[in-house]
Amino acid sequence: MTDGETRVAVGGARQRTILALLLLSPDRVVSVDTMVHVVWHGRPPATARTQIAICIAALRKTFRAQGVDEEIIATAHPGYQLNTAGHDIDAVDFGRRVQEAELAAGEGRTAESAHAYARALGLWRGPALTGVTGQLVEDAAGRLEELRLNVFDDSTLVQLELGRQQELVPELAAVVREHPLRERTRHNLMLAQYRSGRRAEALETFRDARRHFIDELGLEPGPDLQELHDAILADDPSLAAVAAEPAQSPRERSAAAEDVVIIPSELPPDVPGFAGRAAELAALDTLMTGTGEENVTPLGLITGVAGVGKTGLAMRWAHRVADRFPDGRLFADLRAYDEHYEATAATEVLGRLLRSLGVPSQQIPAAPEERASLYRSMLASRSVLIVLDNVRTLAQIRPLLPGSGKCCVLVTSREQLESLVTSSQQARVHLGPLSEAEALQLLGHVVGRGKVDAQHADAVRLTELCDRLPLALRIAAARLASKPHWSVRHLVARLSDERRRLDELSQGESQVRAGFALSYRYLPPEAARLYRRIGLLDAPDVTAWVGGALLDIDVLEAERLIEHLVDAQFLEVIGVDATGQLRYRFQSLLRLYAWERAQDEEQEADRVAACERVFRTCLTIAEEAHRREYGGHFSIVHSDVPRRPTDPVLLESLLSLPLEWYESERLPLVAAIGQAARMGMTALAWDLTLSMTVLFETRNYIDDWRACAEQALEAARAAGDVRGRATMSHSLGAAELRLRKLDDAEKHLLTALDLYAAVGQELGLALVLQSLAVIDRIRGDVGAAMRRLEAALPVFRKHGDLSSEAYAFSGMAQLELERERPEVALELGVEAVRVSESIGEGGERNLAQSTYRVARAHLALERWGSAEEAFLRVVLIVKEKSDMVGLAYALLGLGETRLGAGSPELSEITLLDALDIAQRVDSPLVEGMISLALGEAARRSGRSAEARDCLTAAEALFSQVGAPRWEERAHRILARLDQGDVGRVESP
Repeated sequence: MTDGETRVAVGGARQRTILALLLLSPDRVVSVDTMVHVVWHGRPPATARTQIAICIAALRKTFRAQGVDEEIIATAHPGYQLNTAGHDIDAVDFGRRVQEAELAAGEGRTAESAHAYARALGLWRGPALTGVTGQLVEDAAGRLEELRLNVFDDSTLVQLELGRQQELVPELAAVVREHPLRERTRHNLMLAQYRSGRRAEALETFRDARRHFIDELGLEPGPDLQELHDAILADDPSLAAVAAEPAQSPRERSAAAEDVVIIPSELPPDVPGFAGRAAELAALDTLMTGTGEENVTPLGLITGVAGVGKTGLAMRWAHRVADRFPDGRLFADLRAYDEHYEATAATEVLGRLLRSLGVPSQQIPAAPEERASLYRSMLASRSVLIVLDNVRTLAQIRPLLPGSGKCCVLVTSREQLESLVTSSQQARVHLGPLSEAEALQLLGHVVGRGKVDAQHADAVRLTELCDRLPLALRIAAARLASKPHWSVRHLVARLSDERRRLDELSQGESQVRAGFALSYRYLPPEAARLYRRIGLLDAPDVTAWVGGALLDIDVLEAERLIEHLVDAQFLEVIGVDATGQLRYRFQSLLRLYAWERAQDEEQEADRVAACERVFRTCLTIAEEAHRREYGGHFSIVHSDVPRRPTDPVLLESLLSLPLEWYESERLPLVAAIGQAARMGMTALAWDLTLSMTVLFETRNYIDDWRACAEQALEAARAAGDVRGRATMSHSLGAAELRLRKLDDAEKHLLTALDLYAAVGQELGLALVLQSLAVIDRIRGDVGAAMRRLEAALPVFRKHGDLSSEAYAFSGMAQLELERERPEVALELGVEAVRVSESIGEGGERNLAQSTYRVARAHLALERWGSAEEAFLRVVLIVKEKSDMVGLAYALLGLGETRLGAGSPELSEITLLDALDIAQRVDSPLVEGMISLALGEAARRSGRSAEARDCLTAAEALFSQVGAPRWEERAHRILARLDQGDVGRVESP
């Protein structure tokens, strides 16, 4: 959305979807039911209608913030209407300008028509409705895109009438590459190419169309394209706007220069059912533009893992451009990865290629240097395409590179071949897996489109199990085609067993396992050992320090070996994480092969020791991250597991922002906990879970928290580890408490209390009492909560647990606020702040919570300035720590303060920011509290309908999370609203 030249951000996915629905139906009513269905994809929550109302309120606020005084979004039964009077909507303007263009074209005003079309198409700034989801919106986006393409085709015809074919060709070619089955666009491209004197390219555009139509539709191109093709072949005068002297072709020039020319054509057949790779083909097309240097040969390189389709891509491109090389197409398989043959020597390849070029066998020199010289001499004046397949080293092909810039070389390899400099960086293509749509297209070609479409979900799963690798997909598809009584689901079930998957995909002549084995045998021993051991881990990705732990070597050496695996296509780089570490991962089939190699080549003791080193390193770093977040070893009961020493320089690099390290390693750490639990490393599992609690709490990863604690608890039960059972029962209780499941939380916490008592763990008992006090407070038993905190406080002081001590004072302050004794609450909050500040670095988390209590006390005392100052301090701290839940609470308090101080507009802006954050972290309790405050703000501003929507949403959210006191408060304010009371705000 724009305001003049200014872009106006619309916050939140829901708001964007609702605004899109309104924009698609300007000046018409869009029902709330339609909005609910689109936003939640047909599965709305109970609060959906009220949440729609909140989003509408936020959108109205956005319009008002841009100085729009009139009501842009009006409430109109049964929903809302976008009023567009005086405002521009691109889709409406686009339609109007297209009508102007069509009218001008119909009246023969060609130049005016072209200008109007250009103005219409200029309104497009990318795909329509990007980033907005929902079937209705996505369907509309598809219709708009189809409309844009039709208008583009109409505009192109007008441009051709004006003789602008030269400037049209690049844009038309780009659209054809993106939409290869659009016959109108391809027709216009062929005509523009022909009129630009590029007759051969026009014919190649037709041949490319024919291949696409036959491969993908099983049909020949339509009659318009066929007729244009025939007309171009016949040089029909009606095609040319201006008569042009036909250029002499390279073949004609060659024939004039030589009486007899041998023209080899050695390319293997094109790959049937070739799917996708449009971007890669376009990258290779840059080889056709030359290097700009007369004697430099254009050279393309295709790399990728075994089975990813390197040779298939090379053949598809080579056949596409074959006519551009009138003097021949040479092909050589260097067999660098062949299990039956040794790699082919360059001198042997030279002899065969010289014979292909017409040199009699008896005239081929024996010396390699002389063969290379003769080969280059034969190619010096020729335009030849040379495809060198399955290359492992540059030494294999250096003698095969011609010295003439008229030739072109395309190389495929599983190696990166860093020393091979290509003429264009774009022509260095690294192949990854196919997209889902491309993989399904390949399956459909072999199995049958109908079978794939009828079992779509299973077919998608099959592509995932095959890593969307063309080789694996073709093997799987061939099995289905050869066994028509098998359903797709049946093969999916067979492949779902990880230990059998490579067996299933290694039958017949094409074998996935064999392809991996051929690459594996060339790995240096240490790189192979690291590859095997990474395959032992359940982690979705790894960093270099994990490799160091697996082999018990330093991180730099591990990184060197990992990069070797990357170059050999065994690992792929997925990016740099927030700590600056490169992250690497397997494709799943390569991970399974690594696991197989580890089982066959490693002793069990070595496998277990390697995993344990990784888990102990995880614990070392996680424990230090926890210490830095809390300012010490506070609020946690650790195990006696020996920590693995870690390089201090590495620790500083990883933990400059501890929460960011946690975030980067979240999934690998969760996987490590589950794997340690299954391997019987019980104490490692529960200690690592405790050390991650700060991340689970701060970022609201409750599902991860619960899963880790449950797995570690089960392992502790099996091992008879009472302390482990106590810690994980406490952890599960804390997780359930976070979800406001009070009965479940209490059950776990009371179990933890008994277990801690059984092992005499005093600090653990105090920590459980602190959690039980929260349950008491929520249930309204302030006295019981205060007694538990008073019992825990001396224990925290005895053990020097400053973080828990500060938390206890902060909790007492909250209890005094609920007793409506804000002066006492302020004193306790100030004491909590004092203890938090004594922690020093790492105590910011406690300081934020303590300062929040102080701010709440000031708010209750109506000391607006002091409250705002304290809340702003909290905002700064939690933003620095990326604590999104804490930020939502801080902005809530700040919005309430500004409302109380008489700044309703500033308050609403603050509260809407808080609501957006609460929705993003999925915290329904704080979302309800913010909705309650927004309802109060709207009520005080006299916007009763908006207030009722917000308050109703708040009431539903409180009911959802089981917060009866808050639910009652929302109900009470709604009642006051119904009585016409728009007076003083009721603060939480």
